[in-house]
Amino acid sequence: QVQLVESGGGLVQAGGSLRLSCAASGRTFSNYAMGWFRQAPGKEREFVAAIRWNGGSTYDANSVKGRFTISRDNAKNTMYLQMNSLKPEDTAVYYCAAGLPPRCNPVVYWGQGTQVTVSS
Repeated sequence: QVQLVESGGGLVQAGGSLRLSCAASGRTFSNYAMGWFRQAPGKEREFVAAIRWNGGSTYDANSVKGRFTISRDNAKNTMYLQMNSLKPEDTAVYYCAAGLPPRCNPVVYWGQGTQVTVSS
């Protein structure tokens, strides 16, 4: 059974940092891209960043370029999203995903989500 389990969300002040983790299990993800998506209240779910499980090429949404960094640790089957210089508009539920490379589209597997709240 494939599982993507996010952790690391929480409440932070504007300008602060958080690191999200996504632990993947249940199959080999070597042919997949892993990604982060987010959904704010009343908005569509949107792409944040993606990384190829093999090779490490990364892709970021314009809204997070220079602030967020996606990475993965193959030995731990874990993906990360380091979020710096957080803004109130980054408030959303963040979802881990696995899907077709290079940008994790379409998504094949979803995590359950973790809440990130940035206060002004």
